[in-house]
Amino acid sequence: MKLGIALSGGGIRGIAHAGVLKALEDNKIKIDIIGGTSSGSLIASLYAMGYSPYYIYIIFKRYAKEIVEINATPIITGIGGFMKNKKVCVTGLKTGEKIEKAFDHLASRKGVKKILDITKMPLVIPTVDIASSQEYIFTNQKPKENEEKYISDISVGKAVRASSSFPAIFSPCKYKKFEFLDGGILDNIPVKEVKLQGADKVIAVNFKADDITDESNMMDIAMRTLDIMGNKIAEKDLKISDYILTVQTDKTGLLDTEKLDACYKYGYKAGIQSIEKIKKILTN
Repeated sequence: MKLGIALSGGGIRGIAHAGVLKALEDNKIKIDIIGGTSSGSLIASLYAMGYSPYYIYIIFKRYAKEIVEINATPIITGIGGFMKNKKVCVTGLKTGEKIEKAFDHLASRKGVKKILDITKMPLVIPTVDIASSQEYIFTNQKPKENEEKYISDISVGKAVRASSSFPAIFSPCKYKKFEFLDGGILDNIPVKEVKLQGADKVIAVNFKADDITDESNMMDIAMRTLDIMGNKIAEKDLKISDYILTVQTDKTGLLDTEKLDACYKYGYKAGIQSIEKIKKILTN
């Protein structure tokens, strides 16, 4: 039996996925197929290339701050201008080139250049072309059906950059005729795509929307909104998953790098707490 896992987007909280994978490995639960969207694609690609969960955590600590160093002032100015029907300024957007370069370097260390070079396990990474409003999937193994939506002749760095190009923070990722944005726009937890790769059972990993209180700030409200939207988009995928592993990360902001350590631990704890249920599902 083949076990697949689908990792949702979630900004910096995505490092919790590495904690979940570490918990599964510590309990001898082997993953055969992996998929990830947005920040989930970062974890999924590294794991598919053979990086261990703990080393993925170390990698995130090394690269996270320089990747998310964003000059937010122009973005906020642009939003304010939009609200006043003025010209929107988007010069503060990041290109995502640092993500691409970092992951191309990490891939080269494993002898990998393009996604099709990954042989350890099937990998799927959703993205969205804003020009056509269509979903595309980066993968090292193209399913036979609807083959035109699958792309394998692309570098690992470009693929994860495309899937994690969050609107209003990162500019669209240009590739050939496409302009890609965050895969979470249409497919926040790629359970269906993991199943199409031959998984008999699929674990879906998502994040719990934080509760809003009188002490909540604008970022707390924004993160809850994103979680609600992401889980709503993923409803169909969640229904066809065999187990939903939900991680609560205690009001971690989209780019809150100060909570990397805590998020990794949250993921590990959630994984450990789910072990017996997952084992039961695997034996049925």
